[in-house]
Amino acid sequence: MFQGFIETYAQFFDLEMWVQVLTDPVSWGLVGTLVILEGLLSADNALVLAVMVKHLPENKRKKALFYGLLGAYTFRFIAIGIGLFLIKLWWVKVLGAGYLSWLSIKYFLDRKKEVQVEEEPEGLNQNGILFRIFGTFWGTVISVELMDVAFSVDSVLAAFGISQEVWVLLMGGIIGILMMRGVAGVFLKLIDRVPELEATAYILIFIIAAKMFVGVFGIHIDHIYFFIVLLITFGTTFVVHFMKKKKESSQQ
Repeated sequence: MFQGFIETYAQFFDLEMWVQVLTDPVSWGLVGTLVILEGLLSADNALVLAVMVKHLPENKRKKALFYGLLGAYTFRFIAIGIGLFLIKLWWVKVLGAGYLSWLSIKYFLDRKKEVQVEEEPEGLNQNGILFRIFGTFWGTVISVELMDVAFSVDSVLAAFGISQEVWVLLMGGIIGILMMRGVAGVFLKLIDRVPELEATAYILIFIIAAKMFVGVFGIHIDHIYFFIVLLITFGTTFVVHFMKKKKESSQQ
């Protein structure tokens, strides 16, 4: 088992592998899919993190978020390395597919209830144990780190459903985290303009779960076909959106 972990992490430093995938347009397409999916799913997470550090002096807020960013990258590196080894086990694929399916189904069930309460996210409880032990600043940093880990679990599982190539997973994760922190506002505005995109993200999660599940039975969908399905899904979303807009305009 230990040898398996070593071989998995050794792939991170395989120059020949990096050169090979850098020239593969399908791999870049999958990376782009991971980035967009993570951006859509995590856009509001950036708002949560911003609220978590708002009690700090302004000059310390960016520092706390930066330390959280380092922690997010460290967790992603470890999770991908271990995941590449574990995902070879059939029961791990079943559990991963089940969890992603549950996320998708839960989203649509919650939407069906049509109970939406617009509230500003609450800040951190500064009387919590982390603040008493580590102080205000480092207690906040650790809280941000833990929140980043929680946000990353869904993204890492979805990434393994899309591809198991080290380069694809690393680049998708690295760029995805940067986009969550840097241009989350762009995704929030995009979702405001095209609300159907949020549902599309969870439809894709379900498709990814199905792809992961059929892999248990030795049915492997080629990346190019899977990528075409993703493009069709996104394309259909925009068609549905513009048809709704056109129908609303004609009724006015």
